[in-house]
Amino acid sequence: MDDRAAIELDGVHKEFVVHGETVQAVRPLDLAIGKGEFFSLLGPSGCGKTTTMRMIAGFEEPTGGTVYLDGRDVTNVSPNKRDVNMVFQSYALFPHLSTYQNVAFGLERKKVAKAEIRRRVGEMLEIVSLTGMEKRSPREMSGGQQQRVALARALVNGPRALLLDEPLGALDLKLRQQMQTELKRIQREVGITFVYVTHDQGEALTMSDRIAVMQAGRIEQLGSPREIYEKPATRFVAGFIGTSNLLDGPAGSVDDGIAVLTYGPGERVLVPVPDGVRPGDPLEVSVRPEKIDLGRDEPATAGGSVLTGVVTDVVYHGTSTNYTVKTAAGADLVVFDQNAYSAEDLAEPGDRVFLTWSAQHSYPIGVR
Repeated sequence: MDDRAAIELDGVHKEFVVHGETVQAVRPLDLAIGKGEFFSLLGPSGCGKTTTMRMIAGFEEPTGGTVYLDGRDVTNVSPNKRDVNMVFQSYALFPHLSTYQNVAFGLERKKVAKAEIRRRVGEMLEIVSLTGMEKRSPREMSGGQQQRVALARALVNGPRALLLDEPLGALDLKLRQQMQTELKRIQREVGITFVYVTHDQGEALTMSDRIAVMQAGRIEQLGSPREIYEKPATRFVAGFIGTSNLLDGPAGSVDDGIAVLTYGPGERVLVPVPDGVRPGDPLEVSVRPEKIDLGRDEPATAGGSVLTGVVTDVVYHGTSTNYTVKTAAGADLVVFDQNAYSAEDLAEPGDRVFLTWSAQHSYPIGVR
């Protein structure tokens, strides 16, 4: 057991019986979440992330395994006796109570002294930027303000961990992006462990210290946002986190830790590989769209990866233009070009183009 962990799962798994068949919602899972960490469970619907959070909260009983909170076995402890609070997408505010009364509710139930309640509620409303709105009812507040009230109510009791189940899902895009920044600021300010469930990879990348990407009840990859984005461990992670171009083929040669995949005259993909990869070994490679340069002129230097192709689609996104290129190798690659220097498109549909990138931006999937 890790003494530094706020939450630890040891072999935790969950099975449901559906129409007489056993379904493994969460496969045996070992996981340690550090004290003061912003940790996200990320994955598509049905991957097991919410069930995992509900087992941490005590709303679901594990089929097997042990749940620890600050080193204490709480597997069979009821939710109200676990020192965690949960925030839901629906906010679950009391509509007939004011902001102050909603936030103070838990403290009043615990019979905390009135002066202490005023102090703690005032501090928490300041942290969530709601000072001056104490008398407003939920119906007099925007969705983002209601979310802040729900956060303040959950945090004012001083839990050891806060569990957030897709709390921003009901907000519009711009407000959701603002609240991502606010949530991270609040987490840093209060200094407690946040466990965040989401299917939105942008949210997870923006806020998290570490991310567990889940699929079919298991963790496909666990790491920092940068590690998961730049170095996807599986094909699923590469496709689920952002946009990724996937190429495959046998290593034609391996020299000084660089494998070369060849597709035709003058076409090659250079990939850094670990010791043990040999010529002829099959490789699957991930290349992010923003790492690729697109041009209509043949590259002057021989270094790096080079593929040729024909532009099939051009989509303008304001900050960038996205190109889809059908390569001579038969793969459709996507290229993101930042509109930093010119408002003109680099190419049009039907143009023959060259795609180039450095070896360090090719990442071999599943090779360790």
